Amino acid sequence: MSLRRAVAAPFRQRGVDRLTESEFVVALSLDRDWFSPDQAQRLVDVATGEGLLDREDDDIVATFDTGGVDVPDGFVPDESVLQQRSTFERVLDALVDAGVQKQEAVAEINRLQADLGLAIEAAAVLYARRQGLDVTDLAATAREDL
Repeated sequence: MSLRRAVAAPFRQRGVDRLTESEFVVALSLDRDWFSPDQAQRLVDVATGEGLLDREDDDIVATFDTGGVDVPDGFVPDESVLQQRSTFERVLDALVDAGVQKQEAVAEINRLQADLGLAIEAAAVLYARRQGLDVTDLAATAREDL
């Protein structure tokens, strides 16, 4: 997922798991020239909202193993990473990352929603769990959204 790659890049570049927010913004805007400083700040907000970053004092900390994320040479994130995704979109991305065909996942989620009378987010979480994915954090978010 390009959001995870974009977030991981500054940490991998410096070989750390903690950066000040300004270091992170400079790495994305000036060092890599991927985003403007305002857009890089927006990325911090989106990544924090999606649980990829935590704010601790004046630092931001990656909540995942940034060393395990491949950031290919020539990779440039799309501006779509700056948009907050819904819980449904996040579950769907997790399913696709796990190898489930997107069209198949959407069809099955829609079927569950109709058959069980669930909200789309709840149906997506149920389908993901049936596929063996741990989406506990997204389940909690879906519960809060209800």
